[in-house]
Amino acid sequence: MVTLKINGQSHDVDTSPDTPLLWALRDVLGMTGTKFGCGIAQCGACTVHIDGEPVRSCQLPIGTVGDRAITTIEGVGATAAGAKIQKAWLDLEVIQCGYCQSGQIMSAAALLAHTPNPNDDDIDAAMAGNICRCGTYVRIRAAIKKAATA
Repeated sequence: MVTLKINGQSHDVDTSPDTPLLWALRDVLGMTGTKFGCGIAQCGACTVHIDGEPVRSCQLPIGTVGDRAITTIEGVGATAAGAKIQKAWLDLEVIQCGYCQSGQIMSAAALLAHTPNPNDDDIDAAMAGNICRCGTYVRIRAAIKKAATA
């Protein structure tokens, strides 16, 4: 049994400590907002925050998380940066197919939390690990800039 602190609440997860966090979230806890993409931590669809830092949950065993705080797409709107990012995403209609967007939002919220007024280089560096098959990168950049000025 592993206890995880997710979006401010403790959850007991009765599974192996080797279970990737993504599967604990989706299959054990029913939190399906975090998406499975590539399964090798390369596409960013599974991004969550651990103590405010973006991490790929598909390759992170739950036994390594410990007492650190996990924030998922279901909880990021409760943070100042996450709320700004989510509003900008809706205002600019960033989403196309939407599959990668929870991971994109999580990376963007972490960027804005650490760098409140990011320049293009900051955005490129922070979002480089998130792949969008629809090519919504221009709208993603615009939404991050809009959120930074909100």
